[in-house]
Amino acid sequence: MSWIILVLSGVLEAVWATALGRSKGLSRLVPSLVFVVGLGASMAGLAYATRDLPVGTAYAVWVGIGAVLTILYAMLTGQESVSTLKIVFLTLIVGSVIGLKLAH
Repeated sequence: MSWIILVLSGVLEAVWATALGRSKGLSRLVPSLVFVVGLGASMAGLAYATRDLPVGTAYAVWVGIGAVLTILYAMLTGQESVSTLKIVFLTLIVGSVIGLKLAH
């Protein structure tokens, strides 16, 4: 169950990171609210996952999922350029997250 919560928390990290960017420095109400709620839920999920998982592993997985999804969303919406090297390095992050799960 901790792994499922951790993955969902990683997804929420991408949500709050994207909302933070859209909030224009927390000056827009709806994205700011999404940021605050997403951040709280994401942190709560990470905290829950660390009850059963080592904090270092949980944090690395959480950050990896959040970073990859945030960049992929930005690429899909045209806010971030797409390149072969970016795809290769994002794939390496995904592989590392899977590796941490397998090593656990």
